[in-house]
Amino acid sequence: MIRKISLLIFCCSFFPLLYADNAPENNTLTFAQAAELAVLASVDLRHARASSEIMNGAWKWGLRVYFPRVGITASENDRLQQIGSDSFIKNYGISLDQLIWDGGRTSMSRKLERIELDFASARLDRMSSDIAESAISAYRSLLSQRAILEIKKSALTILEEQRRILNEEVLLGLALPVDLASADISLADSKLDIYSLELDLTELEKKFKELLGLDELPVLTEKVDLYRSITLPAPASAASLAREQNPEILEAQFSITKRQEELKFISNSWIPTLRLNGNFGLSGQHYPLTRYNWSLGINIEFSSPWFQNRLGAQTGWEPSTYRQFDRTAMVQNSFTPLPDPSAKYGVDQARLTLALEQERYQIILEQIGRIASNTVEKYALVEQKRLLALEAAALGSERIRIEEIRMELGHITRLRLMEVLIEQTQKEIAVIEAATALLEIERELERLLDLPPGELKNIKNTRSYL
Repeated sequence: MIRKISLLIFCCSFFPLLYADNAPENNTLTFAQAAELAVLASVDLRHARASSEIMNGAWKWGLRVYFPRVGITASENDRLQQIGSDSFIKNYGISLDQLIWDGGRTSMSRKLERIELDFASARLDRMSSDIAESAISAYRSLLSQRAILEIKKSALTILEEQRRILNEEVLLGLALPVDLASADISLADSKLDIYSLELDLTELEKKFKELLGLDELPVLTEKVDLYRSITLPAPASAASLAREQNPEILEAQFSITKRQEELKFISNSWIPTLRLNGNFGLSGQHYPLTRYNWSLGINIEFSSPWFQNRLGAQTGWEPSTYRQFDRTAMVQNSFTPLPDPSAKYGVDQARLTLALEQERYQIILEQIGRIASNTVEKYALVEQKRLLALEAAALGSERIRIEEIRMELGHITRLRLMEVLIEQTQKEIAVIEAATALLEIERELERLLDLPPGELKNIKNTRSYL
């Protein structure tokens, strides 16, 4: 009878999980769907993405720096004089200022901004991945806790039945009252464990629903499969794939590119800047305005830690009388010695920062490869643990059968049989925990390889550890 009840425990615990995939599609939830819902429900992520879109829009408008700067002025100066004639001077003007050459600093500056925006986008992807991973982890914990709760409830049913039989034996004088008291203590402990687990499970379900932004929890179609076996990459292959695909390595590459552009930007700061400017104006006392003037100029600026020089030249025409023009020309030079000698160390600092980023990249590259390789090896160890736990559970079932025979022969008490049943419950829970640990390691390796949930089995160059 005990053997049949033990089989009932197994069926009640795992059959609902095995057939959960047949649940209606409109009310089911997979790992991938949970991850997607969590990402969609995250308020912080939505705000971060909205902020990123604003910054991208601002960067696009930054293209305006390549086009002429246009300025329009309008003024009217009315003067009423007690002595002399009144004057009504009206001035309208338009000015243009165009960057001709700056050694590519403007382009490099925009490129740095673009790299920073791409870097921010990569951080958003990382944030999204972390949110999705928290949902998958909660999903996995929920599956494990539910399976453990079912095992404990089924075990409690068996223990209550054994306690009832033990009570009959005590009434018939076939067992001691102290055994019944010990059985009551074991039952109380089991009920307390179940109550505590139910509270934890209720809280876990509530947090899971909040994480997904759902009012009701759908049917969980994934399962903790005790007999699931997959193939994994060889340690060397996993390390190679991780070095190619890991998001942290990609971020480090972004950072190196950014530092290279910063060094290039600072190194080219000595290249002169050339700007062209022009002005055209209309003036007069009455409309239509007939007096006009125009000017055209060029500005060249040299800048370095040791000196700063601004050279400007301008020429223009302005009518004085009918068909007569006044021509103007102006050259101006401004020289500043030693404007900022400490800026000399900016190039050295940028070069040092680049070297540190490159060194950091090599360290991350080595660490990620080693972690991926160790994760594959860890999977093999946990897989062996799962197989041993399954074997121990099978031996425990056989032991229950033997102990039942021994009890019928009078070699052990029913209380001892109840203790063996409790030990078997722990063995079955150990199987669940080992299978859940395998799922955790699989997902850890998927994250290292930047793979979505469940895609680990589809990668090439694999070998089995079973």
